Amino acid sequence: MRKSYPTLIYLLLLLGSSISSFAQLQSYKKGLASFEKGYYDLAVNDLLKVKEIDPSQQAKLSYTIAESYRLSNRWIESLSYYKEAIDLGIDDPDAVFHYAYALKVNEQYDLAKAQFAKYINLKTDNKVYNEWANREMSTLQIVDLIKEKDAELNFRNLREINTEGAEFSPFIYDGQLVFSASRKDKLYSNGLPFLGIYSAKVNADLTSIGEAGLFSKNIFDPERNEGTPAFSPDGKTVIFARSNSGKRKDLSPDVDLYISRKVPGSGWTEPILVSASDSASWDGCPAFSGDGRTIYFSSTRPGGSGGMDLYRVNMDASGRFGNPTNMGKTLNTPGDEMFPYVSSDGKLYFASDGHPGLGKLDLFVAERRAGKISVENLGLPYNSSMDDFGLSIDENKNIFFSSNRRGGVGDDDIYFYQAPKEEVVAENVDPLNPKNAKGTDTDLDNPELKTVNYFLKGAVIDKEEGFTVPEAKVAVYRIEGGFQELETELVTDPEGTFGPIRLSEDTDYMLIVEKKDYLTKRDGFSMYGRSIPQILLRKPVTDTTYTTEVALEKVFVGKTFVLENIYYDLDKADIRQDAAVELDKLVQILLDNPALKIELGSHTDVRGTDMYNLRLSQRRADSAIEYIISRGIARDRLVAQGYGETELKIEGAKTEEEHQVNRRTEFKVLSMTENQTPIE
Repeated sequence: MRKSYPTLIYLLLLLGSSISSFAQLQSYKKGLASFEKGYYDLAVNDLLKVKEIDPSQQAKLSYTIAESYRLSNRWIESLSYYKEAIDLGIDDPDAVFHYAYALKVNEQYDLAKAQFAKYINLKTDNKVYNEWANREMSTLQIVDLIKEKDAELNFRNLREINTEGAEFSPFIYDGQLVFSASRKDKLYSNGLPFLGIYSAKVNADLTSIGEAGLFSKNIFDPERNEGTPAFSPDGKTVIFARSNSGKRKDLSPDVDLYISRKVPGSGWTEPILVSASDSASWDGCPAFSGDGRTIYFSSTRPGGSGGMDLYRVNMDASGRFGNPTNMGKTLNTPGDEMFPYVSSDGKLYFASDGHPGLGKLDLFVAERRAGKISVENLGLPYNSSMDDFGLSIDENKNIFFSSNRRGGVGDDDIYFYQAPKEEVVAENVDPLNPKNAKGTDTDLDNPELKTVNYFLKGAVIDKEEGFTVPEAKVAVYRIEGGFQELETELVTDPEGTFGPIRLSEDTDYMLIVEKKDYLTKRDGFSMYGRSIPQILLRKPVTDTTYTTEVALEKVFVGKTFVLENIYYDLDKADIRQDAAVELDKLVQILLDNPALKIELGSHTDVRGTDMYNLRLSQRRADSAIEYIISRGIARDRLVAQGYGETELKIEGAKTEEEHQVNRRTEFKVLSMTENQTPIE
């Protein structure tokens, strides 16, 4: 019998293709699982193996790779994957924000500005990212001006210490260069070894640097990240950051501050948890004030501006801590503020990616001027488009900082500037405190400080038709401490416009707009991130006006509104946390429009039997109604109706996206009378 070699070859190729497809599918699943667990380096390794995938998953694949790179601080690598995910139609507006930031890190400033503008125009509900994007739009106007500021100092890479891993947060203590480094045996999710605290002996002028070794056996845990030590002025106390080990015995699920004291003859004591640390949050990057009575640190605890914020807490002579205080929105932004350091002349240095900078973390200095705290970018050569952080200055005014800028030895490297010899007087003052000599208006008054007057003008439009709406009532509230205080009330003119309204810097506002036959609408407007940097001002007094647009929706009996993003777990009717957020928006509509009586309708897709889907949708509608009632809405204003699959938007849906359009929640107006005054 003759063998059919072509057929055999075809079958072998087909088998090989099937094996390859199966292997790639397994890599995809493993990559997604690693990503969900926070193992971003493992996720990237598996996801990059996926060369062929169902087209419906391609955007998700690219986006997950981009996010894995971003979350492991590899922004440049994320660029092409963010672009691909966006081009493929990824349904996540955060992708646009992160893509814009990656472009900025890569010094593609014009493209970054266009993407930040695109994100702002999306008008998402993400208050933190909206404020941050507005800040970046201002920042990208002054990048060239920041680059013009050059301290003309010659920093050298401390190659005697730096390795291919991470070395950062250098500090001179007792004749040693103390620093944090990724040198432990255990590997972290970014593929680098766990962090520890190390030291190397140095001479007075730093011309001789000894071999680096462990700083203290008592401040070393092989299964935890440890770093960023801060020493008290007398050298007898150290506070540092330590992460959990993932074991049940851990006191905290995250990173916390620990304290150790130096005992003559026996060294450092066993570290104990700082009582001011919030075990449910990330607390790190401690620093002492000049008098040793105040600790500055960075934290993600609730109530901040977003990301990591700077806090301060007092410590008495016996080592007891008070209650930490957020240092306010002059210092803290929607981004990260980290690595505080107090110099001997009372200046507060820190790193931030939210203040106007060249890329990721930049180094800044904060001082009190003319009664206000001013924040200034240190410019070149301190800063680059990458991470620049962990600055310290020794008693001889030698300057150290950390950076992962291009041209380094490894990940984060330590850089060093040797100052010329001169007499140094330590002042030991607490920065930004008005009671200190350096904090008074007379000492730090800045006659060149310029003033800006901010105003808001707006228009009210019909959402469906696009024409402006005259004689609409506009109430403007100032939001402070979670409370609304009426600022002014006005009515739109015949052209449907209002204003100008005087605004204050760093303040949130709420506009409540009413008009007969329309749903009352709330629209926020924030001045955070919109202040014009002093470096851009040319006149002593500048007037600038912002504009906004409020879109009102016509309302009549029988009109139906779709509630976006109301999701339920498979075959369940429980209200998930993300669905609760969306239902709260409906609650607010009902509070603002007290005459409305509505039907809340739940719809399913076609998967499942007709009867099962009908019952499931009814349970979901009932569950949503009970939630709305729990938020203070009267039951007699609400009717629950499950429609199952009887009113499909897309007949014959096949893709998950099409099924999602059918699987929706709506509310329909059953009755209404003339609008009453909204509840504030």
